[in-house]
Amino acid sequence: MSTSTTPTGSEERTAPEAPQSAPAVLSAIPTPGPGEPEVPRYAPQWLQLREPADAAARAHDLLDPLRIRLANRPGRSTDLVVHDLGCGTGSMGRWLAPLLDGAQHWVLHDRDPYLLHFATVGAPRAAADGSRVTVTTQRGDIGRLTPDALTGASLVTASALLDVLTAEEIDTLATAVVGAGCPALLTLSVVGQVELTPAHPMDQEIGAAFNAHQRRGELLGPDSVSAACEVFDRLGASVRVHPSPWRLGAEQAELTQEWLRGWVGAAVEQRPELAARADTYLRDRLAACAAGELRVVVHHSDVLVLPRPAGGVS
Repeated sequence: MSTSTTPTGSEERTAPEAPQSAPAVLSAIPTPGPGEPEVPRYAPQWLQLREPADAAARAHDLLDPLRIRLANRPGRSTDLVVHDLGCGTGSMGRWLAPLLDGAQHWVLHDRDPYLLHFATVGAPRAAADGSRVTVTTQRGDIGRLTPDALTGASLVTASALLDVLTAEEIDTLATAVVGAGCPALLTLSVVGQVELTPAHPMDQEIGAAFNAHQRRGELLGPDSVSAACEVFDRLGASVRVHPSPWRLGAEQAELTQEWLRGWVGAAVEQRPELAARADTYLRDRLAACAAGELRVVVHHSDVLVLPRPAGGVS
């Protein structure tokens, strides 16, 4: 996931011919070219590090109802067209495209042109039945997303996106999806619950400060899933929610360490008075992780949205 995105951007690239099943080792993020505006960026190294945990966590139970809907979509004789919002380095496509049958065209949306480059290089090449998968990119902002921008879409996807949106942005997204009449699979939104084993007296305090940081400004953070479900329900769409937790143990030590640094860092940014105690807490937790003694469950939810197809056909 990257920042808020839409199909309104000006860039389009076609995936290169050479097949690659995953991104190459990702270098440092290049600086913008002359006259190119800065955009908020998620480090591609972090997105690459979390990709296996994301793939293991996503809710497979939502795939069968999605497949049924896609198999009965209007125009099902044509390629499946998937719009992936906030695509980051393209992990959603690498996970989902090989799980769906039929030729697919993925439109990858992100504000960050460098992440779009990595997503293109690592794009999937084949569907579950061996059909071709093609990719183009669009750069833009979710604040301008409209149903017209999703014209012809068979499916909208996103990963770790809802929890970095405002109520207004979720309303915009929901209105566009329902207006286009296509299903949406919105995965890996945090829900404000973390379990660490063994427990530590500061776990809950750090967790509460982190959740407050997620809600800073007008962001919904851990309230985003319930807010999105309410909006989609109000617009007449059917919504299914399924848990999709990260389960991190000794084999995911590198990811756990980076997650801990970010989790504690955000908590301290929200509550600077925690800094001294949080520093000791982080050192203890990192040491336990390095020793293979720490287990972490980071709870998320996946959401499958099934609107009425465009034109009112059921």
